[in-house]
Amino acid sequence: MTMRLFLWLMTILNLAACDAIANFSGAAVGEVGQVTRVIDGDTIDVQLADGIYRVRYIGMNTPERGEPCHDEATAANRRLVDGKDVHLARDISETDRYGRRLRYVYAAGVFVNRALVEAGYAEAVVYQPDDAFYEDFRRLEQAAAQAQRGCHPSGIFNDGSQTR
Repeated sequence: MTMRLFLWLMTILNLAACDAIANFSGAAVGEVGQVTRVIDGDTIDVQLADGIYRVRYIGMNTPERGEPCHDEATAANRRLVDGKDVHLARDISETDRYGRRLRYVYAAGVFVNRALVEAGYAEAVVYQPDDAFYEDFRRLEQAAAQAQRGCHPSGIFNDGSQTR
């Protein structure tokens, strides 16, 4: 089973419990670790068995430092993951151009990438080739924008681009 298919099945079956994610059909999900630091709305440091790694969330983007809603998006991420055990699942790419691990993040039964988009603190973006959840994230972003949730009232996501 490919990782992409595994991630799709995981969403369809709504496997929310982290233990279920870690043990689904014996498939390798990736790393399990503890969040040691929240960098911003879409980046964290995670203590894994062999060290601390910077992890960038796949499929979404949050405001950068100095931009409107940066603090709110960072706080939303912090509420979801700070100090918690997380399960990290890869799509296609291992790292980005900055050496950060690219992952889907699950904490306390919550698919964090998805939750941030749904709450309006992140926009859906395509970072090819990692696009397993793009359509889901895009629909969630549209609903968040329409409902004016999270960062959407600030206009920060109104650049017309869905690629980075």
